[in-house]
Amino acid sequence: MSKRTLFPQRVEALKVEFAQSYVTSPELIVRAPGRVNLIGEHTDYNDGYVLPIAIDRSVLVAASVRADRVVRLRAADFGAQVTFSLDNILHAEGHRWSDYQRGVAVVLEERGFRLPGLDVALASDVPIGAGLSSSAAVEMSMAVTWQTVAGCELSRSELALLCQRAENTFVGVNCGIMDQFVSALGQENSALFVDCRTLEHKPVSIPEGFVVVIMDTAKQRGLADSAYNTRRAECEEGVRLLRAHLPGITALRDVSAVELEQYAHELPPNVRKRCRHVIGENQRVLDGIEALAHSDAATFGRLMGESHRSLRDDYEVSCTELDAMVEAAWLAPGVAGARMTGAGFGGCAVALVEAMQAEAFRDRVAAAYERATGLTSSLYICTAEAGASVVQ
Repeated sequence: MSKRTLFPQRVEALKVEFAQSYVTSPELIVRAPGRVNLIGEHTDYNDGYVLPIAIDRSVLVAASVRADRVVRLRAADFGAQVTFSLDNILHAEGHRWSDYQRGVAVVLEERGFRLPGLDVALASDVPIGAGLSSSAAVEMSMAVTWQTVAGCELSRSELALLCQRAENTFVGVNCGIMDQFVSALGQENSALFVDCRTLEHKPVSIPEGFVVVIMDTAKQRGLADSAYNTRRAECEEGVRLLRAHLPGITALRDVSAVELEQYAHELPPNVRKRCRHVIGENQRVLDGIEALAHSDAATFGRLMGESHRSLRDDYEVSCTELDAMVEAAWLAPGVAGARMTGAGFGGCAVALVEAMQAEAFRDRVAAAYERATGLTSSLYICTAEAGASVVQ
């Protein structure tokens, strides 16, 4: 049964959870999707290009407005609940899961909106810790909820930027804009090209007859946070050193492959490799958009393979499990292309697969991956969905 078919059941189950928690019915239900990035990895914080889709897995929020400034949150998935006041928003030890909702409230209040208290129940089928942006989906679902009940006049782009700010400043994760942006602005049956500097964006159709398969390695991303900070610093060092020869640059987005080759000898080896990945990956995104515009799944798949090898060899954020998953996908029926996706060191890979072969692909890859690693993986056949919305 597809996730779309199951969606009404999820909504009804959350309404029951809300009624049991608050002895009333919710006034509205809001949905915000997770995401997977098809190509364009570790480019967002370099002012580059990305091509994610909003997936058919989402965070659901059921909410009712209160007469005071108290927020009561219940997380249906793990039976936790917490209460806080909008007049004194603090981090809560033991309830760090609620920092995302608190952070959204902080940035909306700082933006000048006086928010009402809420009773909230939320549920998610976005896997946590798999690199599918469950955190951005939580933030966006709460932002749209408060926007709706408080009448906050903000575009979806502005709302995404505020959610990114909440994660940067309150949660303390120095993420780029991609996750929140596609959760807000994703489009059905299309990827979303995003220029992370200008926030220019446009839908790019997925080739007819193809689906996206997300492949969860079941390997937790233990090194991802520290490696992310290191890679980001190495990219910034590359810009600093290259600026001696290219004074107009402010990010690796501004450097061409020819310019990098010209001055590569002046960069430390690791910095040179990081720069080579980012500059090449930006070009792969642009080439990938051109391929998809012509429904050329084969060329797009080849670019996905090049992306994985670059992430493995130049950016050095892959791992044994991700390599095993991608290599199994490359050999499976119906595949156009596959690569790791997300921060790296575990989490997920992603593949573009012929829809008619998707189930055979899933079964073959899962079996091959288990033989190679001894781990049991989870593979999700996904469609591209619209961004956050009020469901009821």
